[in-house]
Amino acid sequence: QVQLVESGGGLVQAGGSLRLSCAASGRTISSYSMGWFRQAPGKEREFVAATSRSGVSTFYADSVKGRFTISRDDAKGTVYLQMNSLKPEDTAVYYCAADASPNVWIVHTTSNDYDYWGQGTQVTVSS
Repeated sequence: QVQLVESGGGLVQAGGSLRLSCAASGRTISSYSMGWFRQAPGKEREFVAATSRSGVSTFYADSVKGRFTISRDDAKGTVYLQMNSLKPEDTAVYYCAADASPNVWIVHTTSNDYDYWGQGTQVTVSS
């Protein structure tokens, strides 16, 4: 089992950048593919980005492609989400999640495929 804690959220102006971190404790994150999701007020949780257990495969939602970058540092037990060129529509609570699927290459984009979740960190982008 793994515990996840997100940090790095905050208030930023449109066009700015933030880097979210997801620190894991318990089992090493090398055992998991990792993903980021977000949920805006009144909306369903949506997929943002994911990286495979191997770190070789990554996948992004169309809405963030080219602006966000997911990365992982298994030695530090941390997953990152670098967010550039932020837009007001990126405002949401961002969640880190771990997927215990054994395949080291694939990533999943649906929340039901993820087994462990952090508590979330708020990102607010002002116009």
